[in-house]
Amino acid sequence: MTNLWASIGFQTLISHYAQLQSSVVSMIKTVASSMSSATPGKFLLLQFMMSQVTQVGDSISNLLSQVNSMINNAVRNQKSG
Repeated sequence: MTNLWASIGFQTLISHYAQLQSSVVSMIKTVASSMSSATPGKFLLLQFMMSQVTQVGDSISNLLSQVNSMINNAVRNQKSG
């Protein structure tokens, strides 16, 4: 039987997110350093990429918040039980 569940560690998740962030920052620096060759399409693409990085960051933040709540509930349940 095939295992349909995938797992990823927080360290891997955060490190990939940091790589994604740094690649977008690098692209922004490249476009900013050659403003004369920057096109509206490049700016739109960068804006789209920045919003995606923001969405990924928000998702990670929500995930960590949910994990924190689960841990707090588990600790609370053990104290009362």
